[in-house]
Amino acid sequence: MSNAVEEFNAYRAKMNDKILADNNKIVKRIFNLDTNAFTEGALSKKTKEILGLGNSLVLRCDDCVRYHLETCYKLGITKEEVVEAMSVSLLIGGTIVIPHLRRAYEYWEALEEQE
Repeated sequence: MSNAVEEFNAYRAKMNDKILADNNKIVKRIFNLDTNAFTEGALSKKTKEILGLGNSLVLRCDDCVRYHLETCYKLGITKEEVVEAMSVSLLIGGTIVIPHLRRAYEYWEALEEQE
């Protein structure tokens, strides 16, 4: 299953390169804003990533969930912390979030299998 992580990252990188190659000022500014929003500040990078994960779950964006899960994993956020954060998102988002929660668990397992 660890191929899921490699495949996601390869596809994301390839498509981001294509999108940014068009040199659209608005797109580049949105990408830059996204990058800068998750840097250390009054809130830690870990806190911001957990917030990003939670919001992505509620918005039902599987790509965003994968991205934030992987970043959380790399930052050393534990599975217990991630699960607790996602449980709040499930509460806020309702049962429509359950399919995305399943895929989030599956992706976290893929991240663990990479080690």
